[in-house]
Amino acid sequence: MESPSEILDIALTTASAHLDDPLVDALETIERVKYVVRNEQNRAGVRLLMAALLAKIHQPEIDIRKPYTEIGTSDAYSGRTYDESYITDFIMKHNLPCNHTTAFLTPALRNRNITLTPDINLVGRPPKVYEDTLQLLTEVHTGQVSAEALLAETLRSLILYRDYKRLRLKVLLEGLNTSGNSIPLSAEAIVTLIQQHLATPHSSRLPVLVVAAAYGSAEKYLGERFLPLHSHNAADRQTGALGDLEVTLINESRVVTSYEMKTRRVTQDDIDLALQKIVTHGARIDNYIFITTDVIDREVSDYARSIYEATGGIEVIILDCIGFLRHFLHLFHRLRPQFLDKYQDLLLEEPESAVRQELKEAFLILRKAAESGIQE
Repeated sequence: MESPSEILDIALTTASAHLDDPLVDALETIERVKYVVRNEQNRAGVRLLMAALLAKIHQPEIDIRKPYTEIGTSDAYSGRTYDESYITDFIMKHNLPCNHTTAFLTPALRNRNITLTPDINLVGRPPKVYEDTLQLLTEVHTGQVSAEALLAETLRSLILYRDYKRLRLKVLLEGLNTSGNSIPLSAEAIVTLIQQHLATPHSSRLPVLVVAAAYGSAEKYLGERFLPLHSHNAADRQTGALGDLEVTLINESRVVTSYEMKTRRVTQDDIDLALQKIVTHGARIDNYIFITTDVIDREVSDYARSIYEATGGIEVIILDCIGFLRHFLHLFHRLRPQFLDKYQDLLLEEPESAVRQELKEAFLILRKAAESGIQE
């Protein structure tokens, strides 16, 4: 019997060799797979499906509909173990359009001990994602389709969706590259562009990229660099990070500045929690900076200023995201094209679990419109 990793590799090879030909016969099954794979509102269904199929192929004796050991029967199994141990690495290795976190921690699937049959209401949105996923599991259980064929078909659909998304970005990027614009956007035009991008839905990751792009474009002038970004969904206690973005001196590893991003007002409790993290880490940093896209309360700002003496030299400050960006772009005016390119690179490099495809496309469209306006 092949290992789970080998099973996934075999399924991928099969899928890659039949991209133009579905690997299951029933049209309804093909459409269910496609819907689960391509639904952007809920990405848990496809990971549940892959984990369950992998477990069934690896352990043919199990009931694919019982991905919870809490069920207590001999044919139950841990879907979360297969998901976290094998699916995560696999999708990251092949850049498949899935979330990088397990499906079994989503509200609809965590803390369950039931058999997942089509009549179960998992209370997730949209309901059809779960309905179709559970129906697919039942089709395997009843022998209507083999787990091997369905896993390969799922991967085929994922590859096609991945390549479709890549093509859309490629076309948009080519539109930028062929603009023929020789005058870079002004600092204020870049500020407007970023403001528009921050105003799009699901943009909570973007302030991190704004600050990272500033440091990345001016690194040699600042003598500082930002450390690799942590997963958007990972808590600081999991990553060991002080904040969302950590800055060190070039050629040194000690964090001198930590940034924490908020898409709401910063509160006194946020500052107290930051101080707890600093104490827990035993860190000796120079600055702990909150970047917010909301208003800054005077009382909270005053409280932040009082931390300097209380900590013996750690400065805590709250800045608004656009104000930070505007000051940076005018201070390093000649670096504004490099900032914009760095922001774009960081944006496109982000996994979809952190920055959705629509956000990436929106930025490229907004940038093209802004640069076309200058060209005209």
